[in-house]
Amino acid sequence: MSSEIKELSTNVENLRILAEACNVNAILGCIGLRWKMQVLYCIANDVYQFSKLKKVFPTLSDQVLGKRIFELQETELIVKTEIPNTVPQQIKYTVTDKGRELLGIVLDLHQWGERWKNQK
Repeated sequence: MSSEIKELSTNVENLRILAEACNVNAILGCIGLRWKMQVLYCIANDVYQFSKLKKVFPTLSDQVLGKRIFELQETELIVKTEIPNTVPQQIKYTVTDKGRELLGIVLDLHQWGERWKNQK
């Protein structure tokens, strides 16, 4: 079963209309991808290498983890740096100011959800 949306489907048209109507929908779609905020949160809390992230999320495939890391870099929420004098060359991910600001907002949403989750 594919999670891809068919180009000519009603869903694509609905997503386009929502994106045009309100930028918030596009932002929520971007940050709402499975694992994305969890990976960002871990990197912000010193789990900053691919192998360490794999230990935190053992059921997450390498492919999906790599994709989420790439997306976080692409949106400038994290930066990738090489750790000097390591053989083989090791990579470290660091959260940017933009990423830290987003995490603050996401954590506020989490607290709001916790406060209201059992209320109707």
